[in-house]
Amino acid sequence: MTEVNIALEPRVSLEALASLGEGHIAYVKQIRSEDVPGLFPEAPKIAPGLKLFALHAADGTPIMLTDSREAAVANAWSNELQAVSVH
Repeated sequence: MTEVNIALEPRVSLEALASLGEGHIAYVKQIRSEDVPGLFPEAPKIAPGLKLFALHAADGTPIMLTDSREAAVANAWSNELQAVSVH
């Protein structure tokens, strides 16, 4: 039997995929305080070992950082964004 490799062309460009949900969807992701400097370089120094929640725009741009998932979701709603969770 001969193995056949078929390369499938994407139906949606990477640029179009990245812009899906832009301005309408935000996502909430649980992060560790050790991850904060990479995502929010302007944030003050935070003690290590804390569980935090980051709200990101659909394109991955960080919007806010908080210590509660509920606050992140509330911020999304107040900015007319549909919040989804990322695990």
